Amino acid sequence: MTAIPEPDSPPPSAPTGRSRHLRHWLPFLNWPRPTRGLLANEALAGLTVALMVIPQGVAYAALAGMPLVTGIYAALLPALIAVLFSSSARLSVGPTALTSLLVGATLAPMAVPGSAEWVSLAVWLTLLSGVMQMLLGAARFGWLLRLVNSPVLMGFTQGAAVLITLSQLPALLGYTGRTPLQVLEGPLPDFVAIGFGLGSMAMLFFGKRLSPRLPTTMLLVAGTALVSWLLGYALGGGAVVGRLPGGLPHFYLPRLLGWQELGTLLLPAFLITLVSFLETASSAKVDNARAGKLWNENQDLIGQGLAKIASGLTGSFPTSSSFSRSAITLYAGAQTQWATLFNVAVVAVALLWAMPLLYHVPQAVLAAIVATATIGLLKPTAFVQLWRISRIEAGIAFGTFLLTIATAPAIYWGVLGGLLAALSHYMYRHLHPRIIEVGLHPDGSLRDRHLWHLPPLAPDLYALRMDAELDFASASTLERHITEALARQPGLRRVCLFAQPINRVDLTGAEVFANIRRLLEGRGVQLHLSGLKLPAQQVLERAGLLVPGPLFMQYRTDGEALAALAQARAAGST
Repeated sequence: MTAIPEPDSPPPSAPTGRSRHLRHWLPFLNWPRPTRGLLANEALAGLTVALMVIPQGVAYAALAGMPLVTGIYAALLPALIAVLFSSSARLSVGPTALTSLLVGATLAPMAVPGSAEWVSLAVWLTLLSGVMQMLLGAARFGWLLRLVNSPVLMGFTQGAAVLITLSQLPALLGYTGRTPLQVLEGPLPDFVAIGFGLGSMAMLFFGKRLSPRLPTTMLLVAGTALVSWLLGYALGGGAVVGRLPGGLPHFYLPRLLGWQELGTLLLPAFLITLVSFLETASSAKVDNARAGKLWNENQDLIGQGLAKIASGLTGSFPTSSSFSRSAITLYAGAQTQWATLFNVAVVAVALLWAMPLLYHVPQAVLAAIVATATIGLLKPTAFVQLWRISRIEAGIAFGTFLLTIATAPAIYWGVLGGLLAALSHYMYRHLHPRIIEVGLHPDGSLRDRHLWHLPPLAPDLYALRMDAELDFASASTLERHITEALARQPGLRRVCLFAQPINRVDLTGAEVFANIRRLLEGRGVQLHLSGLKLPAQQVLERAGLLVPGPLFMQYRTDGEALAALAQARAAGST
């Protein structure tokens, strides 16, 4: 992929005071001034993405169980709001496979797909998720969503991709609208639908590889609609998109929900918020890296949250940043946010005048669009690679994968189960910190004495290092190590704690440090403390635990500590 030049328009003058504050909350004030050349380039990029998002929107609306036209609504006003209020310039915001699947999976036990009740509940999901994202961004709590690590996200994505692909098989294999029992007892499959579905997948597969910038999806939709019309496929009872209402979306208010129904939607809405943010992160990091900027995750949370609210108020379902469409945006040469404005304009034109053209599109083609997108997410080798790096994290990822599939349609339990496993592993590591007895390596560094088969620094000295914070989770482990060393070596006269890795000390850590110092002083054992960092030192000083004494010595560096210990050993041997 060739490098994309940045806009040639002059940068805006540096804002100050009130203007800087205003530009922070209204990012569109920072847009570059358009030129004729820039607008021509952005128009081409916007058209390319629009020709991809329109058929994808219809396909993802079917996946979410929503009226098909709402998938195009989700690519109109939400995309405009997101680009106005997000910090990332070239993200393609609209319907995505994962969020669509979450909507369909959440509402399946609650309503009939496509019904007014279903649409109302989907809009509530959208509004709740949007408000959550907006509040998290405004309160600068974007860091909270980093609790979902890569193994959990990978396991969930792989599981969701399997479920999405399986959900498209009936349409791809000519069994649209039939239950498994009807498939076994009913007539033969629709072989024309099979041809449309599998042929479309082949065209999408090769089109993406041969010419990524070509609007293969729209060409496919147009071509299959023409073939379907020529064959009289709809007149023969074939499953097609059918009539879609034209015109721009109207303002929509869902019916009021009871507390019980609202409570049922809160957890799925939070998961949609989480997955949507992680989808946005994967695209935003690439976009900002290319622009040479730091990613403002909180501003993007606000922009994405407002986009979801706009989607809900137009009767549509949750939106997110699409990694594939954002990649196409970059590949098509988009340089600024103006490309999204052209994208929105093309979608609006399509809603006003092009809806009848989608009537004859076979539903098998929509299934092929969804299945091709999700098959691209399937990467079984990722589990093998993760196993080579960390077997525990590979187990968490595979467990999340299995739980996501096993709990369908309530697939949010997959993420929650994986998150619980990851946090449990995190706490286990903090409750069992790495504490080693150190020895002097020939290269002059302090290393694990037992691992490297090094002699002790001195016969009557226990030298140790703890690679963790001294807090409520790790402090008792440090105390136990020192107590066991005293019991194991009755002739111990000195203990040296190399504390350089300790970045923080909390109240429990200070109390345990006081216990350790009293324990050693009670036995006449010297405590040597080396390399304590300033934040940790300040806590212990305020607690009065670093007062010098005959049995307590403190050193700024490990070199000073080693020199003092060597000097004391030499003095003791004379």
